[in-house]
Amino acid sequence: MDAHGAELVDVVESICGLPVQNPQEEVFSSADLRWTCYGTTERHDMVVLIPFERVDGFIIGECANVEAPTRFHIEKGKKRSPGSLKDYKEDEYLEQKLYWCSFGPEDYGEDGGVLPSRKYRLNTRNRAARPQSMRGCTCRFEVIRLYARPVVALIKYIERRHVNRAGFICHGPLDKDAIGPGAKKTPYLSSNIKQQTMSMIYLGIPEENVLEKHIEGIQRYCGLDEKVMVLASQDVHKLGMIIKRSTHELALDDQASIRMWVEGHKKSIFFYQDSSETDAFILGIQTEWQLQQMIRFGHQSLIAADSTFGIKRLKYPLCTLLVFDSRQHALPVAWVITRSFSKSDVTKWMKALVDRARSIEPGWKASAFMIDDAAADVDPIRDVFACPVMFSLWRIRRTWLRNVIKKCHNSEVRREIFKRLGQLVYSIFNGVNYSVAMEELLEDFVDQTTFLEYFKAHWVPKIDMWLSAMKSLPLASQEASGAIETYHLKLKTALFDDSHLGALRRVDWLVHRLTTEVYSSYWLARYADGSDSFQNVKEEYIASTSWHRALQIPDSSIEFDEKAHLFAKVYSPKDANKIYLVWNPGSEFAFCECAWSLQGNLCKHVIKVNMMCQSSGGYHPSMSLQSLRERLLDLWRRPMDDSISLDIAVAWSYQMLDQIQKYVELNGSKDISSIVNNFPVQWASKGVRTSLGVPSSRISSGKCTNDAVERRNKKRKRLSQLR
Repeated sequence: MDAHGAELVDVVESICGLPVQNPQEEVFSSADLRWTCYGTTERHDMVVLIPFERVDGFIIGECANVEAPTRFHIEKGKKRSPGSLKDYKEDEYLEQKLYWCSFGPEDYGEDGGVLPSRKYRLNTRNRAARPQSMRGCTCRFEVIRLYARPVVALIKYIERRHVNRAGFICHGPLDKDAIGPGAKKTPYLSSNIKQQTMSMIYLGIPEENVLEKHIEGIQRYCGLDEKVMVLASQDVHKLGMIIKRSTHELALDDQASIRMWVEGHKKSIFFYQDSSETDAFILGIQTEWQLQQMIRFGHQSLIAADSTFGIKRLKYPLCTLLVFDSRQHALPVAWVITRSFSKSDVTKWMKALVDRARSIEPGWKASAFMIDDAAADVDPIRDVFACPVMFSLWRIRRTWLRNVIKKCHNSEVRREIFKRLGQLVYSIFNGVNYSVAMEELLEDFVDQTTFLEYFKAHWVPKIDMWLSAMKSLPLASQEASGAIETYHLKLKTALFDDSHLGALRRVDWLVHRLTTEVYSSYWLARYADGSDSFQNVKEEYIASTSWHRALQIPDSSIEFDEKAHLFAKVYSPKDANKIYLVWNPGSEFAFCECAWSLQGNLCKHVIKVNMMCQSSGGYHPSMSLQSLRERLLDLWRRPMDDSISLDIAVAWSYQMLDQIQKYVELNGSKDISSIVNNFPVQWASKGVRTSLGVPSSRISSGKCTNDAVERRNKKRKRLSQLR
């Protein structure tokens, strides 16, 4: 009889009258026993009594379940010594052990996460399963050796079915998602191997290469024989056919199709609001892996937004939230598809996203949120994320450069217009009225009618809003801007493929591309970087940003115009005869004549030249540094002289500078021991020194012991006086 599927008969409140069942078979299972409801009407368990010496036979029988073959490990246990209790209940334990199916719990351990049911580690041979076999199974039972009757064991089933938290079968022959050799047996293939194989197929890697890597992954966990090789080939081919035949159109109507997708992918959605007369359509997508990356790289770090992507070409614009990984590359951790930018709607999905992160990591908090759109409402960010808001120049720089190149055909005119646009932005720090710089720009290039028509129509009406945002918010660095731009370009390449232009107005197509190809590319890149496999993928990922490519250019390849500081020459390390000219060096609005820059991108030559300009002197500091100086000076100017407010401002300023200095020193040091050795020695008071490093529990227990001894001594003294 199934422990949870049986008809509930009368609940017994005592186990004294239960018979001790002793099946004749050497190995038996729960199906061979008669289970009883024990407890109260509100709360009861299915229990059975067997001889304690037959427990091993029961466990072996449960492992041999035809529908879900498995192993059980001891999750936790406790025991008492015989005779240690004077008063005890009938179900009191002498020994108690919790046995858990080795296909559980769900694998939250990728990239260093905490496994929720791995808090206990018993020094036994029957240990917990390896991470590759964790499938979220909740099947578990308790074996209680009774204190009153040590020869009898009470078996209490907590969950008899081999299902996950959602109630679905998660391993064995009945699992529809079973993939790989030995899927119907133990051990189960790891989710990493499955995702690795699917990612390679999505990215178009040839099937023979996919099979080779698939077999390598299997070989790490189990041996290979001819049968395993055949099954591995079949699984790769089957996965390839599934992916090839998969389609984004689950229904002809796009809205109905996206509803069906949402229903089948609830674990990958952090917020969903269907469109109606009063509500706008909002879909927030975040896989479990993306959630882990957000918690790992976003805590006490930066969150950036690539907002309003595809606002002219897609049915709904796409907003991507990014974190910066260990290589300072922009990593997408959430996608939001919506046309609504109202404060109420933005607050909804932002709050849902933060609540999801804090449900896993309660103390999760971002240090700053980086925006790229001056029209964005910063109030929801400050209310929900409770952190400073920064502004990134990458979008305005890229838009201006692309249109200058597209609408101006003379190279000299291009670089001069772009330089003047930079001076327009720099005016917010130079104390110059930007309207004067604007008028001079329009007058000096009056013959560039195509560009001026564009600039007057699209930027003159809103330039005040953009400059005000740059003035009021701290500005992000060039490295951050380059990383966000790299993600933007990769997303553009993946989505605006000519073969899919007919589907741009469907949301289900956008969701399908994001959760398959785009997601797989970043998952595989991070996996390759962390596991030292897929060296070509790893090398391509490392070199994907212009900042990293700039670091590979030696300083000796740079030559400056020492007289007028008009340009800098960058000699190619591979071909000394190839020279790139970077005009307006030292500025975020520097202009290079290389092919990558002529596409409107931030190239490695501009970044390298600007790096050297900041270190050599004689050039204006970067806008991000000027923005920081403005805020520090603002703190200094604000208080009245000789006031307590001035003291507080100075204290905050020096505390901020000290933290920045320590961070820069730590980030630039290759030997952390040299920094630790320079820390000042912190002396504690005499009474505390002896307790430093001692757990508080030991200190408190020691104090209680001393108090008890003192009370006994006082009592003895009083008794001696009475005598």
